[in-house]
Amino acid sequence: MNITSSLKAKLHKSLIKFPHVMQIIQEINAAGGRALLVGGAVRDLLLGLSPKDIDIEVHGLKIDQFQKILEKFGRVSLVGKSFGVLRLNGLDVDWSVPRKDSKGRKPKVVIDSNMSLEEAFRRRDLTVNAMGIDLITHELIDPFGGMSDLKAKQLRVTDKKLFVEDPLRFFRVMQFIGRFEMEPDAELNKICKKMDLSKISRERIEEEFNKLFLRSRSPSLGIEWLRKVGRLKEILPEVNALVGIEQDKKWHPEGDVYIHTLQVLDAMAALAHQKKFNKHDTLMLMWAALCHDLGKPETSEEWEDGGVSSYEHEAVGVPLAKKLMKRFSRDKDLIDGVAKVVKYHMQPGQFIKNKAKPAAYKRLALKLAPHVTLETLALFACADKLGRNPSGMSYSLQSSIGKKLCNDEFVFRDNAKKLKVLNEVEVPVLHGRDLMGSVAPGPKMGRLLKKAYEIQIEEGIKNKAKLKKRILS
Repeated sequence: MNITSSLKAKLHKSLIKFPHVMQIIQEINAAGGRALLVGGAVRDLLLGLSPKDIDIEVHGLKIDQFQKILEKFGRVSLVGKSFGVLRLNGLDVDWSVPRKDSKGRKPKVVIDSNMSLEEAFRRRDLTVNAMGIDLITHELIDPFGGMSDLKAKQLRVTDKKLFVEDPLRFFRVMQFIGRFEMEPDAELNKICKKMDLSKISRERIEEEFNKLFLRSRSPSLGIEWLRKVGRLKEILPEVNALVGIEQDKKWHPEGDVYIHTLQVLDAMAALAHQKKFNKHDTLMLMWAALCHDLGKPETSEEWEDGGVSSYEHEAVGVPLAKKLMKRFSRDKDLIDGVAKVVKYHMQPGQFIKNKAKPAAYKRLALKLAPHVTLETLALFACADKLGRNPSGMSYSLQSSIGKKLCNDEFVFRDNAKKLKVLNEVEVPVLHGRDLMGSVAPGPKMGRLLKKAYEIQIEEGIKNKAKLKKRILS
């Protein structure tokens, strides 16, 4: 079956961005080889998405023959040659020839340019990723029914024995569920319930969580799947502890803390996408969404009137959030940022309720810097409000109820903007050079400058002469 004319146009548009690719494909064809677009790029095209990664598999040519073709267009990186992978320097495309791996801790890689298409595609984890498009004839190669599974929104294993040989595939299933909103079939769930995950590196697991958080409209689906297959307690025990922790229905009609957390996760994903935050800030806010109420199991208390409180859950949640984060990431800035969002996520609403003075905004901006700004904190607090929908899905900020729920956060943001501390801290007026002649450089000068800055923040004094007189008198 050939792909439609509209898909051909999308394919051409995707490939034309990469210099020389079409010429290389023609050279491969002329030499008797066959170039196939494979993997996620095919899946994304069929879903109407723009492919992010281009992988081209070359059949019918030995790797040395193929290398000579690539060398006509530039310098070839041979780092992955023993695995059947070549890269043309300056071109973000993975070129490979079919291979198979032997079993064991040190598998032997066998490159086979004449391997059948079915055997080559069988190595891929899921049927929706086990398709190819011939880049000359535009034929869709689909030996395992991946197209039907895409239409049915179903994730199905390509080969059971090969799947379990790479335990990272468990986490790929998790992020595919969130990204594509697909359901694993019964066999895949059964396999994933029993897979040994103990030998996967922290970095590789973090990468799959990052894909879930950066590319999903509904990342909650991936987390909920972990619970459904009985692995949430093992992978995210702090999140699993939220299941069944009741909340005050007046403020949280959506259900327990776990349900609330899932809704906040999806709300935060939507807001981060709308605001087009950079990768680091998006990941910080998404991890914070997962961690923001980890302190509630320890602090929740039910009262005689049926109400539930969880005073100080923000502070209690900070060490739990750090503990969780350190299992997945070595990024200290990311971990510190998540901890600050967890600690201060209630502040925007409390500031408005208590009619906080300008100095309070300036102090909070200092406490958050440099990892978090008042703007990102306000956005997070808004996501926290949107995750309170009794019907299941989080509220949209564009809805009338969403706007009403986030009104305090809008006011908080506007106040911070007027004070010029929305995305930065207030710059100190007095510097060391201003005290030269009056105080010698050293600890005393440092203490005086700190005192001057405190007066500037607390009293709003920005006149150098007045500040200097205050600290030296």
